[in-house]
Amino acid sequence: MVGTSEAKWQRARLMPVTGIGGADEEERRGTSVLLAVLGAVQEFGRAITTRLGAPVGKIEAFIECEFTEGGKACRPDGAIRITGRKDKVWTALVEVKTRHNTLDIAQVETYLDVAREQNYDAVVTISTELPSVPGTHPLVIDGRKLRRVGLYHLSWSEIHTEALIEQENQAVSDPNQAWILSEFVRYLESPKSGALEFSDMGSSWVAVREAATRNALLPTEPGASEIVGRFNQLIAYAGMRLSQQLGLMVRPAFSARDLVEAVRRQQEQMEDFVQSGRLTGLLMVPDAVGPLQVTADLRANRVECSVSIQPAMKPRQTTRVTWVTRQLRDPPADLMIQARAAHHTYGPSHPVVKVLEEPEMLVDGPKADIREFTLTLNRPAGGRRGTGRGSFIDSVLGVVDDFYAKVLQDLRPAVPPAPKVKPKSPEGAGEALIGSTSAAVVDDGEVWVPDLKGASEEAPPENWTPRVAGDPTSAAEGEDPPA
Repeated sequence: MVGTSEAKWQRARLMPVTGIGGADEEERRGTSVLLAVLGAVQEFGRAITTRLGAPVGKIEAFIECEFTEGGKACRPDGAIRITGRKDKVWTALVEVKTRHNTLDIAQVETYLDVAREQNYDAVVTISTELPSVPGTHPLVIDGRKLRRVGLYHLSWSEIHTEALIEQENQAVSDPNQAWILSEFVRYLESPKSGALEFSDMGSSWVAVREAATRNALLPTEPGASEIVGRFNQLIAYAGMRLSQQLGLMVRPAFSARDLVEAVRRQQEQMEDFVQSGRLTGLLMVPDAVGPLQVTADLRANRVECSVSIQPAMKPRQTTRVTWVTRQLRDPPADLMIQARAAHHTYGPSHPVVKVLEEPEMLVDGPKADIREFTLTLNRPAGGRRGTGRGSFIDSVLGVVDDFYAKVLQDLRPAVPPAPKVKPKSPEGAGEALIGSTSAAVVDDGEVWVPDLKGASEEAPPENWTPRVAGDPTSAAEGEDPPA
């Protein structure tokens, strides 16, 4: 039996958060904990360091490494050294920030100079900042300083996500190392660690949101570019949250050109934001039917998630509709579905709950040829810049989570059935029955073949027997055989 006083005892931890008194202590302890875990947990260390261009090998880590640059002492927070094959050594200097502390350009450039002089390979920065485009750095650095030294950035959210994925997939084989990783996750998730999640839309949020609501947003608005960048970070963070739930990496979707020309992409985003008041991002979920599109309309104060899917090309248009709607196990009541026919930009749109009862609502005329469905979940957007009830960040994350759990994860792509071998009818029976030896393939993937019992040569039989040829879930019930 545990006594009253014992119930208040704190459990001894490998990585304690007690005693952290300020930003400096947060950074020192966070640096030491992270670098120690990289060396102690082999699979996790390899997953992180390979993102930095490092070779596979033995990982060693150090903290508070002192150097002299330009006659002045400088001290990066840490260093990583990896010894690979043929004793090839890869070394990187590490700079760490916690909470809302941002990276300093002058400081990072100084470390790049030190790395170049010492023939080191890279400088790695770690902070709560999320890059707008994967693979880019939050800071704009003079390219001349990057000729011989690589510059990489990791957010605490990205590190946290990778650790959770390793846990979810049980990728750490050694039980002791797995326990160390679990202690590391507990450390990161403590508010005292300073490894905060994305929690602020920035100081310009209120002014920009109000200007967009009045349709008075100007290209010269000083905060517009900041809000575009913050929204891209929010999309990246939403992907990390999904990654933690799914056990695999969900990343923002960009074209090859966007990755190369990140500045151009953000400029185009800002121009579109000024004109329309809308912010848009894409998330690529592995094996999903399509990218998850997130759109925030600040003029209408709404946020929506959507995905487009091509239907199975069934002969009947209503069957194409039911092919999609039957996949949704528990769709939200406010989920909308739009059908777009060939050579049309738009099409009829209705709540899914009504379409389930009347599929023909989405068929726009007798000659409609539906080629795509778009499912959309649109809800009010919060206005506050931070997190919590009524915040913009939480409203976006809530719609993303709900849309994926109740819509996107249930959808599967259309897979055409394999071609069927045409059955041969008894000698002479084919001509007497239907004038052909092939079976009649009709709607809903059902193949109707004649029941030859009692058939005469003068007329086709009256009885037909259905056989499922394709996906049984797509077969409509209660349909009459073909005439």
